[in-house]
Amino acid sequence: MSLKDQITEDMKAAMRAKDAERLGTIRLLLAACKQKEVDERVVLDDAAVVAIVDKLIKQRKDSIAAYLSAARQDLADKEEAELKVLQTYLPQRLSADDVLAEVQTIVVEIGKELDRTVGPADMGKVMGVAKARLAGKAEMSAVSAAVKAALAG
Repeated sequence: MSLKDQITEDMKAAMRAKDAERLGTIRLLLAACKQKEVDERVVLDDAAVVAIVDKLIKQRKDSIAAYLSAARQDLADKEEAELKVLQTYLPQRLSADDVLAEVQTIVVEIGKELDRTVGPADMGKVMGVAKARLAGKAEMSAVSAAVKAALAG
């Protein structure tokens, strides 16, 4: 069963259970998936659905920070509940050590490809490869931090 099918089944289960908060979040996710399919005229695979979930999670985290700084705990709690529902659709994330190891492998590969030492100026090249390999497996902010650390040291 694809991730999108699983989300649809979860929506039906939330409807039966009359779980309004979970249902609203799942509908939001399915709407974002449908919008992407319509805009790009494609059928989304699991990787594309995970990318959408990642994007929605980042939006929720940003909103929580904004609401907390504005002393709106009620709205932050609502966003937190949505965040928890969205996180159930993410695959198991790599640990920080695994991310760092993968980034260091990428740096070595790019260094061999360019036939020189890779430095901070090559961050774009390294991030491009890292994004392709680690999409859905790690949070991109953690990947970016690992790339900066690998290129600086």
